Amino acid sequence: MHLIRKASYQQAIYWLTLSLTVLASSLTVSISALAATATSEQATQALTEAKQRGYEIARLADMQDLGYSDMQVNVKMILLDAMGRRAERSLAVSTLEMTKDGDRSLTLFLSPRDQKGTALLTHAHPQASDDQWLYLPALRRVKRITAHDRSGPFVGSEFAYEDMIRQEVDDYSYRLLKSAQIEGKPAWLLERTPKDAHSGYSKQHVWLDKQAYRIWRIDFYDRKHSLLKTLFFEDYQQYANAYWRPLRSIMENHQTGKKTILEYSGYHFKNGLTTAQFSQYQLRNQTH
Repeated sequence: MHLIRKASYQQAIYWLTLSLTVLASSLTVSISALAATATSEQATQALTEAKQRGYEIARLADMQDLGYSDMQVNVKMILLDAMGRRAERSLAVSTLEMTKDGDRSLTLFLSPRDQKGTALLTHAHPQASDDQWLYLPALRRVKRITAHDRSGPFVGSEFAYEDMIRQEVDDYSYRLLKSAQIEGKPAWLLERTPKDAHSGYSKQHVWLDKQAYRIWRIDFYDRKHSLLKTLFFEDYQQYANAYWRPLRSIMENHQTGKKTILEYSGYHFKNGLTTAQFSQYQLRNQTH
């Protein structure tokens, strides 16, 4: 009889212990699930805030340049191959600020002789596909640069056609990665992703200083998410007590070892340029 009672007691203890173990395990799983959910929600919230802050910074940077009206500058383009061999081009660049659309630009080749008169006309559009036309004097015709062609090299340089388009804020989505240092200055590091499905880039990392919102460096990643190129801006100068412009920019191709340097001189603002000077119908005439 005592043996039966003892056995029953031990069995009850066993089942009680088992029940408590199962309950404890269930509580642990529930707590872990709640913690995971909370962590996931925090991560989602942090990502949302980083995207919003990134967009705000990009918008503020764009606002620093409002009101320049138009700009003209002379450019020396230096092409360096992987062996260090050098070729030079001379260009004149004009840009027109548009209030209800993206800015327009005209890049005209002055030399060498075989490229003189070649011109690239660009109309940027914040909410639509950009437009580009290339005038080829040897053929005496205007060629439209299609969306598929914009990832190709611009006249043999390390700049793509899409790099020649003014970067409208709404052409990208943004994310603030971190605060950083660039050229010894406090800076932000932003990640921006092109919205254009035809872009040759999967993403870009942009360094801009916190003081004046000047871009100092852009890393370009190809469609396979490998680092393709880096664009550096140097020797910023302020014009009209308002507008910052670099005197030099360098595009380095990490995959080919090639490099293109642009040296700027003779910046002039508010020259009275009009939309007629940035029309595809006038492109051939403007190059003469």
